[in-house]
Amino acid sequence: MENSSEDYKIQSFDMDTQKLLKTALKDPGSVNLEKVSNVLVDQSLKDPFFSKEAGRICFTIVQAEAKQNNGAVFRRHLLNRLQQEFKQREETRKRSLQEWVCYVTFICNIFDYLKVNNMPMVALVPPVYDCLVRLAQPDALLNEEEVDCLVLQLHRIGEQLEKVNGQRMDELFFLLRDGFLLQEGLTSMARLLLLEILEFRAGGWTLSSTAHKYYYSEISE
Repeated sequence: MENSSEDYKIQSFDMDTQKLLKTALKDPGSVNLEKVSNVLVDQSLKDPFFSKEAGRICFTIVQAEAKQNNGAVFRRHLLNRLQQEFKQREETRKRSLQEWVCYVTFICNIFDYLKVNNMPMVALVPPVYDCLVRLAQPDALLNEEEVDCLVLQLHRIGEQLEKVNGQRMDELFFLLRDGFLLQEGLTSMARLLLLEILEFRAGGWTLSSTAHKYYYSEISE
């Protein structure tokens, strides 16, 4: 039953692809892992829900491959594909805001799940920061979808990222502070989200119960 939760996340694929992924989760050495990585990235770029959950599937395949033959083929293919998409990020953003937001969600998810000796993967730190900094630029702050993505990722991995490179986190939050104080044209929701994340980090990556109640009652309304 341990893979039942994983099975649920792949129901949107055709039967052949479901079979490929189910096999990869249990016996990664018997399938084409480059194809598996491409299937997972492609789906993550077009499905916002899947982009949030794909990290768990990737983690399971990485663990299974390491256990089976101490291999890292899947991880290598996954990182190569993430790098390819990273190089095209501006074109992706211009073409489809949803696809861009899905990419950021996916790479942050991979950063969160895939560890080496219980430490974040160093190779992912610069591109993850670059994506978050892009979301903090003036043109992106005018898009609620991008602000929402930025805040969600910082809630999820901000503390981990800061431990790896605190200077870049400081630089990112200078942008967010300036955006909150100086940016014209922000929606009230974007302003609320920015204020919340500024307070979240200032509080040591946590919110007091009073602050939590305030922000989340405002957001729900």
